[in-house]
Amino acid sequence: MKKLSIIIPVFNEEKTVHLILDKIKQITLPQEIEKEIIIVNDCSTDATKSTIEKYILENLEFKIQLLNHEKNQGKGAALHTGIANATGEYTIIQDADLEYNPQEYIVLLQPVLDGFADVVYGSRFMGGNAHRVLFFWHTIGNKFLTFLSNLFTNLNLTDMETCYKLFNTSILQSIKLKENPHVYKKGN
Repeated sequence: MKKLSIIIPVFNEEKTVHLILDKIKQITLPQEIEKEIIIVNDCSTDATKSTIEKYILENLEFKIQLLNHEKNQGKGAALHTGIANATGEYTIIQDADLEYNPQEYIVLLQPVLDGFADVVYGSRFMGGNAHRVLFFWHTIGNKFLTFLSNLFTNLNLTDMETCYKLFNTSILQSIKLKENPHVYKKGN
C-alpha cells in the first residue's frame, strides 16, 4: 500500500494545529493511499507541543509522528527534519494555519498517480475551487516575480509563492537543499 507523508512545520500554532489535523483526518485519499503525518515543532513558546501530544493521545488510530526541535531553527530546518523522516512514496508540505484545504491533496496526487509528474505545485490563480482573495498589489507583485522566476528557470509556473508542493519522496530526499536559516514566525 502506498503512503503520503504530510509534513507540517509548526511554530506557535496551538490554536490551529488541531483544526488542520481534523481536516487531514477526514480525507480519503485515492487508491487507498495511507497518510503519514510528520509534525515538526520548531521550539514553540506557546502550548503547541502539549496540544499536539494531547491530540495524538486522543487519536491513536491516526498515525502522527511529532518531532521537536530543541531550539528555534526556522521553517527551512523544520522542513529538512520532516523530509528526512518521510517514509511515504509521496510527500506534501502542509502549513498549520488553515490557509490551504487538505481536500486538495486528491487533486495534487492525480498527476503523480497517472504517471504524468514527479512533482506538482499548487496555484492560487488556477482551478475552479474557492481560494483566498489576494490584495491587488500582492497579486501584481506575485505575477511579476513568477514571470522572472519562469524566465530564469524556463518553467511555466502560475504561482511561484504557492504553498502546496507534492513530491515523489525519493526525488525530494535526493535534492541537496540549502537555505539561510531564519526565525520561523507565524505566517511564514
